[in-house]
Amino acid sequence: MVCPWWLCFTFDNPLRKLIHNPEAILSPYVQPGSTVIDIGPGMGYFSIPLARLVGPTGHVIAIDVQAKMLAALTSRARRSGVSERIQPHLASSDSLGNHPKADFVMAFWMAHEVPNQRAFLTEIFGFLKPEGLFLLVEPILHVRKKNFLRTVQTANEIGFIVKDMPKIRLSHSVLLTRNENDF
Repeated sequence: MVCPWWLCFTFDNPLRKLIHNPEAILSPYVQPGSTVIDIGPGMGYFSIPLARLVGPTGHVIAIDVQAKMLAALTSRARRSGVSERIQPHLASSDSLGNHPKADFVMAFWMAHEVPNQRAFLTEIFGFLKPEGLFLLVEPILHVRKKNFLRTVQTANEIGFIVKDMPKIRLSHSVLLTRNENDF
């Protein structure tokens, strides 16, 4: 089940920064000029800080299956002065679409909503540049650890390798990269 657009107002707000500071979480992985894909961006909680991190020469592709989420994100990006760096993309329920190769891909608190995990992770694998990184984060109160580890195992079977398991509050998280044998 996909998170309804109106529910984002409960967790996509300034108080959340006390728990999930986007710059602190993402700055180790994103450089100026990067191409970044934010899957399930909601109303732009991470997309807008990502746009600041990539700078004027970078690019953020925000992929969602809900047009209302992307409309809210676009409006917030415009008010934040970074709309020219963010490309919203409306995905279908079975495909994220075609996108340029990315330096960094993130799926924050949304992968559990995808019914076909293998197809989802395979698409993400195809998006990454050879040294690209994929940050997968799931809510600890909603996703059981064994289910998260099953998703990580599926990612390994596809060709991802675990680079790190960063500590992110109230979350299970893993930083993945492509296996160097796949280059």
